[in-house]
Amino acid sequence: MPVKTKLTITIDEDLIPVAKEHARSQRKSLSGVIESALRSLTAGDRGSFAQRWRGRFRPSHRKDERYKALAKKYL
Repeated sequence: MPVKTKLTITIDEDLIPVAKEHARSQRKSLSGVIESALRSLTAGDRGSFAQRWRGRFRPSHRKDERYKALAKKYL
C-alpha cells in the first residue's frame, strides 16, 4: 500500500464547502476525491489499455477456422 503524505493546496474559498459536500455525497473524504481526480487526470498520460499492450503478444499458430476468421478481422 502506498505511503500517504500531506500536501498543502490553495483553492477558491467558495469551492471548499461545495467540494466537501460532493465528497460526503460520494461517501469519501475530500482527500480521497482529490486523489481520485488526480489519478484520473494522470492516467491518460499512460495511454489506453490497448495502447499499452499492443504488440506485446505473439499470435497463435492455430489452424481452426474460427481462429483464422478472428485473426483476419483483428490482427
